[in-house]
Amino acid sequence: MKRIIVLSLILFPVYLFSQSIPYSYKMLNENGLEKINESDTPLSNSISDIIALDNNMVWLGTSKGVSLSTDNGESWTTFYGDETFGSESVPAIAYDKYNNVIWASTAHSKDVSGNLLPEGSGLHYSTDNGTTWHSVPQPLDDAGDSTIVYGINDGVQLPKVRALPVTVAIQNLVYDISFTPDAVWIASFAGGLRKSTDMGQTWQRVLLPSDSLNSISPTDTITFALSPSSGNFGQGWLNHRVFSVVAKDDSTIFVGTANGINKSTDGGLSWQKFNHLNQENSISGNFVVALGYNDVDSTIWGATWKAEGYTEYYGVSYSSDDGDTWNIVLPHEQAHNFGFKGDQPMAATDNGVFRSSNTGLTWILPGSIIDSKTKGTLKTTAFYSAGASGNTVWLGSDQGLARLTETGTMWNGEWKVYIAAPSSKEVYAFPNPFSPKIDSKITFKYDTGDKDENVTIRIFDFGMNYLKTVIQNAPRKISASDPPYDSWDGTDDNGVKVPNGVYFYRIEVGSDDPLFGKILVVQ
Repeated sequence: MKRIIVLSLILFPVYLFSQSIPYSYKMLNENGLEKINESDTPLSNSISDIIALDNNMVWLGTSKGVSLSTDNGESWTTFYGDETFGSESVPAIAYDKYNNVIWASTAHSKDVSGNLLPEGSGLHYSTDNGTTWHSVPQPLDDAGDSTIVYGINDGVQLPKVRALPVTVAIQNLVYDISFTPDAVWIASFAGGLRKSTDMGQTWQRVLLPSDSLNSISPTDTITFALSPSSGNFGQGWLNHRVFSVVAKDDSTIFVGTANGINKSTDGGLSWQKFNHLNQENSISGNFVVALGYNDVDSTIWGATWKAEGYTEYYGVSYSSDDGDTWNIVLPHEQAHNFGFKGDQPMAATDNGVFRSSNTGLTWILPGSIIDSKTKGTLKTTAFYSAGASGNTVWLGSDQGLARLTETGTMWNGEWKVYIAAPSSKEVYAFPNPFSPKIDSKITFKYDTGDKDENVTIRIFDFGMNYLKTVIQNAPRKISASDPPYDSWDGTDDNGVKVPNGVYFYRIEVGSDDPLFGKILVVQ
């Protein structure tokens, strides 16, 4: 979801890549080729991003590919298990309104020396609403790409700035995508801020201020290196670790990093930085995991988390004057994403989706989310996405999707709950990564096929040494739609909290082969 801000363990979005054991949804068409999946629900219950358009078209970024509905959620097509998306998760989707193109990034988790880390696997775009997809490799640098040109060519040779080449895809994945009429902009953490003017065929690294500077312009003499991590280029800059990007108009771009919010009004040449310490009316924290722009009232919204400063704190920060001053609302809430219904902002957080009708003065939660027809309930409080079109509101969580056809006052109307049915061979655990200091328990989801079965759940360390039995031969009868309720509190058999690291869980359901999964524990 999400809480350490060091390059070797940025954990915020890993839950999408690690909570399920991938299995194949591949189907074959008459020619023996893989085809996409069609059903009345998305294939995944982890919804990272929602795009709701005015033509009843809804796009979802999920832990199992991209899902699309063209009839406002009555039926779904999921791109997963095919040649384009394989078994990848989708941390970001975005709609290019200038060219009518949908973009999605893909990623997965990879075990690196005992640490489960995210790895980018590229971007994909469609110009025909998913009929065909074009794939772009994860942007990487050659080892010799150690400089970039910075400035405006006015007939003289432009200065070169040292730049750390990013040659691997580990922790280099696209968390956010935005557009200006002439460019695609991506926030790729270890890969920094990049833009492409040729549909991803080539990418240009974009220079942001270092941590010690509040602005840069082409007339400055640049003495620092573009470097998201320390190494041969000296100090690594938190402000070069990029998580979010949103374009306000043709030339104004806002970029969220691990050191604040950066604004450019000249297409990415000059930048002004706003953080917790350099303004009187500042953002709450410098770790900016999400940005949103509401074009109805021209407000910029940021999910501003606590980073390194002792006076920083979690909250939502918004500005009505393009960043000159910031207002802090929802203090101590961990927001993950934003959506807007007219002039009403929606903040998806660990404690629900907060919504305001008065620009953040007061906020209202939706209350119980119960399907008006099936009476199925979305019981989680952790939400990661929100969107709206017309009188329809969409909410994405770690346990399913909800649609509200709103009538009358806020949050009133008819709910529809979408919960994907897992395969009998699928298990997952959430939240993952799991912090015993923040999250009281990590919960396991599995399916007994609606049969009475004895279930045993055990925890092992990375060396497969036994740590704890969560339940043993416990009678269970769980169907795909039942809420999970077996949990682990992060302790071993002696009641001692386990240290940071990768752990395995083993779930035995009846006489079937045991099922395994990974948990990343972060204190």
